[in-house]
Amino acid sequence: MRKRSLSLSLLMFIPALLFLVSLGFSPSPAQAQQAITTDTFAELAKKTGAAVVNISTERKVKNQATEFFNQMPSGPGGQNPFAPGDPFQEFFKKFFGEMPKTFKTRSLGSGFIIEPSGVILTNNHVVEGADKITVKLFGGKEFKATIKGRDAKTDLALIQITNPPPDLPFLTLGDSDAVRVGDWVMAVGNPFGLSHTVTQGIISAKSRVIGAGPYDNFLQTDASINPGNSGGPLLNLQGEVVGINTAILASGQGIGFATPSNMATWVIPQLKAKGKVTRGMLGVEVQSVTPDLAKSFGMAEAKGALVAEVNAGSPAEKAGIKQGDIIIEFNGHPISEMNDLPRLVADTAPGTKASVKVLRDGKEKTLNLTVSELTEERQASEAKEEGGGENNPLGLLVKDINPELARRFHLRDTKGVLVEGVEQDSAAADAGIQSGDIVMEIDNQAINTVKDFQTAVGQLKKETSARLLIKRQGRTQYLTLEVPK
Repeated sequence: MRKRSLSLSLLMFIPALLFLVSLGFSPSPAQAQQAITTDTFAELAKKTGAAVVNISTERKVKNQATEFFNQMPSGPGGQNPFAPGDPFQEFFKKFFGEMPKTFKTRSLGSGFIIEPSGVILTNNHVVEGADKITVKLFGGKEFKATIKGRDAKTDLALIQITNPPPDLPFLTLGDSDAVRVGDWVMAVGNPFGLSHTVTQGIISAKSRVIGAGPYDNFLQTDASINPGNSGGPLLNLQGEVVGINTAILASGQGIGFATPSNMATWVIPQLKAKGKVTRGMLGVEVQSVTPDLAKSFGMAEAKGALVAEVNAGSPAEKAGIKQGDIIIEFNGHPISEMNDLPRLVADTAPGTKASVKVLRDGKEKTLNLTVSELTEERQASEAKEEGGGENNPLGLLVKDINPELARRFHLRDTKGVLVEGVEQDSAAADAGIQSGDIVMEIDNQAINTVKDFQTAVGQLKKETSARLLIKRQGRTQYLTLEVPK
């Protein structure tokens, strides 16, 4: 009877299974992912995990409340509410006096060994300002470490284990340029102090600019990254490091960012040799070419880096690069967008001869220069386009710059006209122009006086775009605004 029931069950199950197959039944994406990756990531984690370390730091920080109290003026007529004679003076004196002048802060991060001698790559923000660094290896052994070199601009740092054990396991850097969107990756680190946590995902995007620094070029991944993961490796299926986990988007889930391994490959030798990174410089302030700006320059598409200002005595000035030029190629490399240029120039050794192709008055022009060493980086921000009414269609109230206004607004020169007011809901307001801006040019016409300004505005055609060159807080940039009817 039991055998008959089992046979009957099988006879009922087989048609049901064939029916599901005929409907196109297949495992869910989650089930398929588990089937594909379980063994692969288990072996990868076993192979690479021992080279990942936990980094804990201690910093001595000044007590700001005590500093504030000690620096307050005192005495008759002073602003200190705790001056002599105040009934609360002794109370506050005792309160602040008993507070410690300094206190220690502790933080956790990750890193990974790149040489068997105990050299570790991590994020700069993990070790910056640390008075004490402790490295915990896989298995729990702890060692002191010292900083070998730091680079704040790429947020990378090298530290060295003091008296390391012999033949430490290490990871090798892969080619981050070869990584494709959709490739599997695995992150290893110490999120929230949970040692050697492994997460997996894919490369979600490349060349992300998130405002972390001048050379942003992040890999985006959905592999889970949390506080404490910073400095840990992002690995491909071959066990090579293709990224250094660096940042997360606090308001999002499954959005993490890693510094590409190729950037680390360029930085590491300099950190080992000099403890810092030397970069190339052209000496220009650049901004993005927006569609409106591209149209105003007669370009078919928005590309390149628009030169907002050329620094005096710089390689760019000596080569003949001018304000308003659009750099479309550097040393044979096309510049698709503004952020391409700083990265390419920075990666060029000072003293290198390079060619720069610019678009000027609708024509291409190639200039030659010698790259100098970066000493002070000045790059026009990609803030919202801004500008600034005397009674005119733009809605700007402007004044000639006299010595008094120059002192009031801390101006170094008197070129241009000062924006004193912006009419609400005007073309200038829509463009974001602010009081304190200096209008230097309108459609390539130099503006030195209010009369120049009025003449240039009077020549603008209605319902067209006007291009203005403005200066704000010492930085020069172009913007466009729509001339009303």
